[in-house]
Amino acid sequence: MRDLSRKLCLCILLASLENSSGFLKVFPPVPHNQNSFVTTCTVLRESIASASERAGKDSNVNDKTLSRPQRKALERQRKAKRIHTTTISEQKQSKKRSAQSNYDGQSYSLHSNAVSQLDINSTAENVVRAIKRAQNLHDSHDMAQIARFLLEQTDATFFYGFRGSLLARLAVAALHLNQTRVATAAMQERSQAHADTIAPFESAALVRGLLRVHNVTEAWDIVNAELAVPDIASSELLSDAWTVKDSDVLKHRALSLASIASRHFFEGEPCRAVAACQHLAQLGPLTRNAGMLKNSSEIPWARLIRGAAMCETGRRNGTVVPCDYENGLTPTVPALSLPCNLVHAVLDAMSTFPSENDDRVYEQLSNALVRRVLFVTGAIDMRGCPDADRGEAAFIGRSNVGKSSLVNMVTNRKSLAYTSKRPGKTQQFNFFAVNDKPGLEKEVRYGDQVEGEKDPDSFYIVDLPGFGYARVPEKQRQAWIAFMNEYLSERRTLRVVFHLIDGRIGPTDDDTETMARVGAALKKSSAQYVVVLTKADKNVKNVSKKNSGKVSREVMQKVRDAMNENGIGKAPIIVTSAETKLGRDDIWRYLRQAAEA
Repeated sequence: MRDLSRKLCLCILLASLENSSGFLKVFPPVPHNQNSFVTTCTVLRESIASASERAGKDSNVNDKTLSRPQRKALERQRKAKRIHTTTISEQKQSKKRSAQSNYDGQSYSLHSNAVSQLDINSTAENVVRAIKRAQNLHDSHDMAQIARFLLEQTDATFFYGFRGSLLARLAVAALHLNQTRVATAAMQERSQAHADTIAPFESAALVRGLLRVHNVTEAWDIVNAELAVPDIASSELLSDAWTVKDSDVLKHRALSLASIASRHFFEGEPCRAVAACQHLAQLGPLTRNAGMLKNSSEIPWARLIRGAAMCETGRRNGTVVPCDYENGLTPTVPALSLPCNLVHAVLDAMSTFPSENDDRVYEQLSNALVRRVLFVTGAIDMRGCPDADRGEAAFIGRSNVGKSSLVNMVTNRKSLAYTSKRPGKTQQFNFFAVNDKPGLEKEVRYGDQVEGEKDPDSFYIVDLPGFGYARVPEKQRQAWIAFMNEYLSERRTLRVVFHLIDGRIGPTDDDTETMARVGAALKKSSAQYVVVLTKADKNVKNVSKKNSGKVSREVMQKVRDAMNENGIGKAPIIVTSAETKLGRDDIWRYLRQAAEA
């Protein structure tokens, strides 16, 4: 009876051990046959002893009585053992794949320790690692071996069609090492065998690589072939059926054109750079139609402005030749007239894209367009005006509307035009010379004769006295009105008139009278009339870069009604804020007319 009980308990124990997932890892399965009961007991004893030994080792490892150096030493031993086991396992698997493969192709040895060779069993990750290493270490041998492997031993189905991306990565790395032959072969194979799976970001990377080795022709070929968009006059652009891929192509085409323009600017080739900027400007309406966000294009405007300013400096001092149509420029770039300042070409492209209102970008823009600015004179009649030898841009509006603040914002100066809380501080027509000859301040202040000439993009900014709240006698007010009428109608170098209106309340009676006078005076002149709504930030509670200012619909409707009543309904309207710098790019678009006069 006692033996039977022992056998029964032992069977229960064995059954529980076999059904337990935790113990199955420790004890091997044992037979249930009654005839092999002795064998079962022997196996059980050996398993228990082995499990006890493992538990003892684990307890020693996790024993809190061990010192920290001892625990670290044990951890290093276990880590080395795992690495060794993993390495052996990977070697076994590699041998197994090689044994199972029926392919008897060639293997390509590399200098890399991580990826020692490439064959048909290599993965795409191994190829990418080998390309990165060869590029970083300038290993020409490995680069040639990788090219031979991809071009000779693989086909379009390699690693689920990932071969096209690997060829693009290889071409970029080869261009980085100036191996144009390898890059050309990889790009040709990619365009022929993988034309349907070309990714736009890969094409943009190839354009940048080609520009690095001064291969502009092939860069343009990739832009036109792989990053092509519908023509700007096509009816397809009027629809909203833009897919994610279309937007991606549009984005990387813009980035590629920006890279081409930047390269030409820094290389001192203004005609090609301006042509690239013109192509870039055509993409602006497409980005708006595609619903792209303000920062989705990621165009490096600051770099473009810096390159254009550098090229413009070289053009002024004679180190940069404007255009050279004898060296094959005519077939690719038609005859074009360069702007008075090359930065205007970048500004034209910026104006077509959604405005980012980036302070860093517009600070560079203002510094490039306004290199020098100086107050030269104040006039109370036409005889006090300076010589009409350059274009002029006039700012008019009632008192306390923000004329001086707007002038300071556009020129990126803090105290060029004096600002005051008391209305009517400006008592005369103030003329500010922009980009005049260096040293003009000595000539204005002390009467010294300064040699030199003004820059081609020099012009005058004219700050007119304000009406409305100005506390001046009626006689002086009437003198201002007479002077303004005479100035607007007879000043032949006047190119643009900015009429400032408070964006919080809309046009007042004084503003309406000014509109009537300006509309009547400009009929005899060719100047552009522009309505500027100021202080737009006051209409927003939480001002930020994304919410820098706005004007209510009621105010906008009042402005349009007043313009239509005074016969200037087609004049453009700009919303600005001197606090958030809103609208400065639009102001500069019209100031260009004065600079190019």
